[in-house]
Amino acid sequence: MSTAYYTHAECRLHDMGEGHPECPQRLDAIADHLRATGLDIALDYQDAPLATEAQIGRAHAAGYVLDILDRMRRVRGLGEHHAVDPDTVLAPGTLLAALRSAGAAVAATDAVIGGRAANAFCAVRPPGHHAERAQAMGFCFFNNVAIAARHALDEHGLRRVAIIDFDVHHGNGTEDIVAGDERILMCSFYQDQLYPFSGGVPKGTNMVNLPVPAYTRGGAVRELIEMMWMPRLEEYKPQMLFISAGFDAHREDDLGQLGLVEADYEWITQRLMSVAERHAQGRIVSCLEGGYNLSALARSVAAHLRVLAQV
Repeated sequence: MSTAYYTHAECRLHDMGEGHPECPQRLDAIADHLRATGLDIALDYQDAPLATEAQIGRAHAAGYVLDILDRMRRVRGLGEHHAVDPDTVLAPGTLLAALRSAGAAVAATDAVIGGRAANAFCAVRPPGHHAERAQAMGFCFFNNVAIAARHALDEHGLRRVAIIDFDVHHGNGTEDIVAGDERILMCSFYQDQLYPFSGGVPKGTNMVNLPVPAYTRGGAVRELIEMMWMPRLEEYKPQMLFISAGFDAHREDDLGQLGLVEADYEWITQRLMSVAERHAQGRIVSCLEGGYNLSALARSVAAHLRVLAQV
């Protein structure tokens, strides 16, 4: 079996305006680099389907789903932009892009559990890990990873899954949705005292939050992962792993001040693969979150994918 690569051209339709870091060119940079390095031939490309309201509702409040979808449809019909907050903007193309992003995570989960793929990466946008149960924020509208994790539990009957988040920003939305759900263990590291300024006090015993100071380099992060993530993951024995794969902790990314490089993302992926192989039949679904320096993003995604695809 191969690594499935879920994406869709409609994920590029979401455009929050000139100069916004979460731009369509992020997906172009990744795709161009995969072709230039030949890594694309090792991947099984799949079109992301549209998520359903029922699937989204596994992670989000019913009222929020109805409201945000209505706002997305109105913006699409008017052909105008609408700001949710100073950083998060609905565009005419947001509706289809957001539904494709969540749909990719769900379809990837089905493919991996169904044995049609060894693991999967979702090259999608908008990202999701800041989207709370009833609030869009931080460039995010639907929490793709939380939707996928709940899909694995509720639709496929898994009993224990893990969510790993290595974005430079704390995944406050994911924590808001899964805290207290003992079927899900969430492990993350993120830059302390950085947007969204959360995570210092975990909301549940199923959270392993590792805030690290600005300018921390990869070696220190690796030590923390070995000390804090790995024992909990080994004890928990997840039946599937979901990754919020943000690459903005890279030293070249201006939206954070951490010092990771491609080799660190490779190492982290290897450690997570080892957990998945021991406890989860190798099952991993990884979804793109942050990463805003286009070159660093593309190189880091490639490092992540080389481990997943074992090439």
